[in-house]
Amino acid sequence: MTGFVVLAGTFTVGVLASAPLSLRNGRIRRPTMSSAPPSESSAPPSEFSEPSATPAAKHRHPPLPAAIADLLASGAVTLVQLSSTFCAPCRHARAVLSTIAAGSERLKHVELDLTERPEVAEALRVLRTPTTIAFDADGTELLRVSGVPKLAALRKALEPHVASHRMNTLPHDVSGSVPSGS
Repeated sequence: MTGFVVLAGTFTVGVLASAPLSLRNGRIRRPTMSSAPPSESSAPPSEFSEPSATPAAKHRHPPLPAAIADLLASGAVTLVQLSSTFCAPCRHARAVLSTIAAGSERLKHVELDLTERPEVAEALRVLRTPTTIAFDADGTELLRVSGVPKLAALRKALEPHVASHRMNTLPHDVSGSVPSGS
């Protein structure tokens, strides 16, 4: 009987400890304001808000690692998926990001394996894989997603950045999953 109580208690603690992590999975975040001057950081980052048209709203980390800068596409938003060798959710994130990038000429999806490049993870402050960071052609971080992105939310968040070329209509699934053909 004591073994059952210990097992039930361990299970309960595990579920309660993992709940905050699962709520953050796939949430779209604006770039951190730590590199912006104090006058620009008047509002805390929210889940996602529309980008401002003023250059002051852009946030740049310290210089991008060369491995990332070389991946950026000119005239497009680049979705950089940071993965690791044994990351099972990374495959699902790859499918979601490939699907959304196929919907616009102004979106490019690239994947970088961090297994052999821990310095890139440190420079970009990436703590888990998959993490997706959207960069404009100048290397400015537009948004960040930890975990598997939700397709509909990511499309909505990226739309203002690719407004001159509307994204093609793609199948939407409210759960964020990719159609079975992918």
